Amino acid sequence: MDLGISGKRALVCASSKGLGLGCAEALAEAGVNLVMNARGSEALEASAQAIRDQYGVDMVTVAADVATPQGQKQVLDAAEGVDILVTNAGGPPPGMWTDWDREDFIKALDANMLAPIALMKALLPGMMERGWGRVVNITSVSVKSPVSVLGLSNSARAGLTGYVAGTSRQVAGHGVTINNLQPGIHATDRAVALDGGAAKAQGITPEEAQKQRFATIPAGRYGTRQEFGAACAFLCSQHAGFIVGQNILLDGGATNSTM
Repeated sequence: MDLGISGKRALVCASSKGLGLGCAEALAEAGVNLVMNARGSEALEASAQAIRDQYGVDMVTVAADVATPQGQKQVLDAAEGVDILVTNAGGPPPGMWTDWDREDFIKALDANMLAPIALMKALLPGMMERGWGRVVNITSVSVKSPVSVLGLSNSARAGLTGYVAGTSRQVAGHGVTINNLQPGIHATDRAVALDGGAAKAQGITPEEAQKQRFATIPAGRYGTRQEFGAACAFLCSQHAGFIVGQNILLDGGATNSTM
């Protein structure tokens, strides 16, 4: 399918690896020029070069932490006038409710709620003025079905979801859509970390922990960054203009719900 976005320009955050990289790859395959961001410059430059070599799109890289005001400014200076925004940030560390203090919540909010809001606030006016734009926020299945050990993520990402619910409906009349993708477990470094934590807690191997988690997913496996990226690219396409303020679950059927 021709997504109709060749020649558009996108900012993809946290895109040196994992789900963000999957989104950058899928958009580049559709002919979208990219501003790629991540905190680590080495992995970012390697991923950007691989995409540039494969798809020939224009590329700008910005190594910066978008959870900070300085990092946001660096990214926004490079991404002025983009048509597409994909927000993304690594999840806060797992733990128990007794582990977290105010500062832990502030860090989670800065990365997983306030940074995406700041980027949207900066870039939405231009999209609205031009009459077209797409925003996709990578959140988490924990918004739909909270994960007990991910209380920081549950809280921050639910806050972002509430913000998008109202904002998306205010900008839709200008040709701009905002939607959220809610990933379940995918084969990324995050999954490795979670499996490692579960293995340590139970006194088993990470491979055994992974098999346990596979058993909770009807698809019987983890998702891939490629299929996640394809879903993101579709939401950014010309064909998705009537999808507004939605939370789309990509979890292999793990969440048992009718809505």
